[in-house]
Amino acid sequence: MSAPAISPDRPKDKPWLFRTYAGHSTAEKSNALYRSNLAKGQTGLSVAFDLPTQTGYDSDHILAKGEVGKVGVPIAHLGDMRTLFDQIPMDQMNTSMTINATAGWLLSLYIAAAEGQGADPAKLQGTVQNDIIKEYLSRGTYVFPPAPSLGLIADVAAYCYSEVPKWNPMNVCSYHLQEAGATPEQELAYALATAVAVLDTVKAKGEISEEDFAKAVGRISFFVNAGIRFVTEMCKMRAFVDLWDEICEQRYGVADPKLRRFRYGVQVNSLGLTEQQPENNVYRILIEAMAVTLSKKARCRALQLPAWNEALGLPRPWDQQWSLRLQQVLALETDLLEYEDLFDGNPAVDRKVSALKDGARAELAKIDDMGGAVAAIDYMKARLVESNSTRLAKIESGEITVVGVNKYLETEESPLSANEGAIEVVDPAVEADQIARLNAWREQRDSAAVTQALEALRSAAREGRNIMPASIAAAKDGVTTGEWGGAMREIFGEYRAPTGVGKAAATGSAGLEEVRAAVETVSQKLGRRLKFLVGKPGLDGHSNGAEQIAVRARDCGMEVVYEGIRLTPAQIVNAALEEGVHVVGLSILSGSHMPLIQEVMDRMRAAGLDDVPVVAGGIIPSEDERQLLAYGVARIYTPKNFELTKIMADIVELVGETSREAA
Repeated sequence: MSAPAISPDRPKDKPWLFRTYAGHSTAEKSNALYRSNLAKGQTGLSVAFDLPTQTGYDSDHILAKGEVGKVGVPIAHLGDMRTLFDQIPMDQMNTSMTINATAGWLLSLYIAAAEGQGADPAKLQGTVQNDIIKEYLSRGTYVFPPAPSLGLIADVAAYCYSEVPKWNPMNVCSYHLQEAGATPEQELAYALATAVAVLDTVKAKGEISEEDFAKAVGRISFFVNAGIRFVTEMCKMRAFVDLWDEICEQRYGVADPKLRRFRYGVQVNSLGLTEQQPENNVYRILIEAMAVTLSKKARCRALQLPAWNEALGLPRPWDQQWSLRLQQVLALETDLLEYEDLFDGNPAVDRKVSALKDGARAELAKIDDMGGAVAAIDYMKARLVESNSTRLAKIESGEITVVGVNKYLETEESPLSANEGAIEVVDPAVEADQIARLNAWREQRDSAAVTQALEALRSAAREGRNIMPASIAAAKDGVTTGEWGGAMREIFGEYRAPTGVGKAAATGSAGLEEVRAAVETVSQKLGRRLKFLVGKPGLDGHSNGAEQIAVRARDCGMEVVYEGIRLTPAQIVNAALEEGVHVVGLSILSGSHMPLIQEVMDRMRAAGLDDVPVVAGGIIPSEDERQLLAYGVARIYTPKNFELTKIMADIVELVGETSREAA
């Protein structure tokens, strides 16, 4: 074995970009947060958009109720984008925008705002995530069907290649795949299959010449996850480097090694952050950061870390600062950047990397046999739900240890979270304020110019022309996010992705027989099978929890009604009425639980379903939990309730006690 080249005398490597994923409430408040973070030493921005913005709705749309400014900043028009970057020179900033279905529109607003600052678009640096396939599989902020969605991604790629050449037009995102339960092999394979699907679409569109295509390949970047098994995660990143190089060279004929580099940013794992003993999350975040920084060959280009208290709610500026300081200590105080790769020639690492590549290649071959990533969406979704079920079952059984959750539960009260104010709370008045400013924007713009801009946009989409020039013109004419989204929906239609629940295999979790017997007993009293509706009101697309509840309820013998994400309270109550369900479960992780759950409860009572118990799950602070229980919600489950079979037993008992049919 050859020893790695280690020399503390070599020039120190440049650190990666320090980012914090941030944005909430309003563009003005988010701008203040960004400028504060930059003053503290952050070197790039990572913009979190709220769910209406991500799904192409204005803040006053019915589906936006309760969602405005919760998981990110609302950007409804050019005025909002200008405010967001006020006093931040956009031509000197490296900006990542986590946006997918509406990526072309938000990039158009960004370009228009930059030009308003006098910036040359050719100098803009940053990334739009623009990965729609993982939205179908794991995150849920998709809008349009696969074919036109891939076409929109290709439009962004072609436009950026010619007009915004320093911009990464797509960030293939495996982050949410791991959050949805992906194994390392699945994360590798599904992300790479997505990149291939996009590049094939870009090539087929023909807007980039054959001789220039290699350079377009070189602009594709990735956004990955790093979990707690940091040796495996480090090896996964080395496998990503090798497999991407292989695909670029063999599939696309990219001769220049620089254009085959695996360029990636990271948000380390949020899935493993715990509500119990949340102070332990600081150690988890550091260990996960090491997975993507220790190996020079596979070191990230940008890193953003969650805060220790994100399992409790929205982090405060101090919490974000703590995560930023972690990055700075790791990069600037340690000697990490003074050495060549520490793992080259390590036989254990080589074996693990080889095994991961073999597993990923086998999964890629299955996807190729199905016709590629788009054709394999249903298959990949079912495998993710399956993998997540297996992971949760292992935590429940203790096969996987999570400190403070299923082992070492004894604890001192944390001074970090003991007091009120341990998390940031978005002022409910934000929504009304945003809507008022949106209405003022509509009133002061030139309505004729807006009408003309929207027609030009529809024409470009209808005729298959690149939508970016028309979108940028529309941004400058005052078109809103909801109007852009509405125009695109008119031409492309909407899409509902598969849930993966029906095709996921049973988990074989311990304790199911007892619950199945209880289901049979209650079902006999009811005179029919116990029926459980699992609903996701609002725009929250994080469906992993709802899917796992639905799968476990199915495995316990209940009849399950689960129609996927993005339903109005009215639709959920109507389904409860039509299906004759015995219990309704609501899953909300976007922070909009109070208004949405209360509206469902009000509608249930108005429909004469007040005897059907409602249970709810999500990241729900204790004070909100008390209020919801007082409002009539029968049970509240938060991340600390990780034993799904116990939840099922509780729900069966609840139905047995409350159902009029049982009486």
